Amino acid sequence: MMECSVWVAAGDHQNNTNSKNNNNNIIDNENNNLWGFSHESEHDLALMVSDFLENNGGSAGGDSWCSSDSESGFSDLIHLADKISYNRHLVGQYEIDLLSVVHSLILSISETDLHFVKSGPCNASCIRYSLVKLLRLSGYDAAVCASRWQGSGKVPGGDHEYIDVINYKNGSSERLIIDIDFRSHFEIARAVDSYDRILDSLPVVYLGSLTRLKQLLQLMVEAARTSLKQNSMPFPPWRSLAYLQAKWYSSYQRQFTPDEQDVIGNSSSDHKQCNGHLRRLQSSLQSELEAERLLKPINIDSNRRLKLDRRRHSSFRAL
Repeated sequence: MMECSVWVAAGDHQNNTNSKNNNNNIIDNENNNLWGFSHESEHDLALMVSDFLENNGGSAGGDSWCSSDSESGFSDLIHLADKISYNRHLVGQYEIDLLSVVHSLILSISETDLHFVKSGPCNASCIRYSLVKLLRLSGYDAAVCASRWQGSGKVPGGDHEYIDVINYKNGSSERLIIDIDFRSHFEIARAVDSYDRILDSLPVVYLGSLTRLKQLLQLMVEAARTSLKQNSMPFPPWRSLAYLQAKWYSSYQRQFTPDEQDVIGNSSSDHKQCNGHLRRLQSSLQSELEAERLLKPINIDSNRRLKLDRRRHSSFRAL
């Protein structure tokens, strides 16, 4: 049985105040999810969200919002979930080892460590610089990358901050991306149940190549579109592939430490929000690692059965 709730169009005069409050909440949620954005890009994003809600706020009218999936939508999302699961396992040994190191280092960061990295509110930039410092002490060529892009068409200008690690091998190099708040980029309003499950299946911390990242972005955009379509909701431009790709594919600057003026005069009160980010990140990461630990025996048994089946199949062929 589908669980539904009715929501009223923003065009209803009686609910104009509530509609404005909801718009502000969505704008606040978007800004909180995008760690490291500048005030300029926050302003651009707020304008885009506000404009989108004004133009599309009443498009679903008095339609019911259903948290359960339709039959066709469920099938589409299950298909995408399988692709995402397959994508997560397309990693080499170097990435597996590095991800283990990154997880350990994130869990080792204390709130006190953040107070000596950057002064003033920094939208969790101090967490990234702390992680980069620890990675470099461990021998990795890691840096905080600040990307920035100009607006064009329906994609407004903005900036984003993430980490990269350069892996040097056989005379060449490979750039690996680390994003410590990966799931937040794909959170959508009124998601159906299967979309939420797909979102939870994404890694808490993304680590991988730009190529694999692009494949994940394409799958998540398609999943978000399917979820929103089931509730007759328009697709927001800040969830488009072009906007998402701009965060990691735009020109960037690598930095090993924050600017000197950002380190002077630091106080614990400056990092109250960042402390909260760190606690949530570590809690989510611990939950993910615990779930993987519990699933490990199942995965091992599955692999053994698969190998036995292959051997049996080979024996039958020989006969």
